[in-house]
Amino acid sequence: MSGPDDDDTVLVPAGPFRMGSDRREGYPADGEGPSRPVVLSTFRIDRCAVDNARFARFVAATGHVTDAERAGWSLVFAGLLPDDHEPTRGVAAAPWWRQVHGADWRHPEGPESGLAGRGRLPVVHVSWRDAQAFARWAGRSLPTEAQWEKAVRGGLADARYPWGDEETPGGEHRCNVWQGRFPDRNDVADGFYGLAPVDALPPAGHGLHHAVGNCWTWCEDAFDPFVLRRASAEAPRTDPCVRPARPEFDTARALRGGSYLCHRSYCWRYRVAARSSASPDTSTGHIGFRCVTPGG
Repeated sequence: MSGPDDDDTVLVPAGPFRMGSDRREGYPADGEGPSRPVVLSTFRIDRCAVDNARFARFVAATGHVTDAERAGWSLVFAGLLPDDHEPTRGVAAAPWWRQVHGADWRHPEGPESGLAGRGRLPVVHVSWRDAQAFARWAGRSLPTEAQWEKAVRGGLADARYPWGDEETPGGEHRCNVWQGRFPDRNDVADGFYGLAPVDALPPAGHGLHHAVGNCWTWCEDAFDPFVLRRASAEAPRTDPCVRPARPEFDTARALRGGSYLCHRSYCWRYRVAARSSASPDTSTGHIGFRCVTPGG
């Protein structure tokens, strides 16, 4: 079943770019490098992440029930919960993530929260499978890692960020990430404690708003941390197909861009070359998506 959807997209022209990084400033286990040449055909990508209003139209048209709604819970950043919130289970390696029963895309911090005034915030608490369902309905697809990176680089070869190498050029904040001491003090220097509206900050790259920071972007690919290492000696790839799941990585899908919770001290993954992953049924309060279509 498919239906109408917003067409606020930007054109990414065909041609080569260099994917990955040789800077060695990221996380070796993430497989950010070595860099390699990739050639892509023309495609269009959403200027903004899919927001709550767009996702609501999809749900109204299809009756889609998200993985978080089926499970009855999702992961919420503890700093967004009220002081009197009932005790909840945390993630052992990241105790600032709390299991909140009743949290889903309609109730971002649990059953007492809602979407009033949040139509332009990116939809979160959506799994890779939920994002795939939206993309199919809209006649689109999720971006491959190669498409995402080319769009976000915007022609700046080997730049650390979509706008260059400095995080805050001239003292200007270009992305919504954590400032201060994570996770207990956010100085909110960029103006946002949690999620920002999808078009709140000026565009970068090929014209994408919040290309990095704010919320993670699901990609189509199965996540393989060694893909660049294995491919570095190969000839330039033309239109790399989506990487199928390898047996040792078949539970992970690629994530790009970082989120409002990223901080250089522990998660410097809002750089263009940075990568991460999660299982296809994962839902949290900082993962969203945007879509692509082929051609001009």
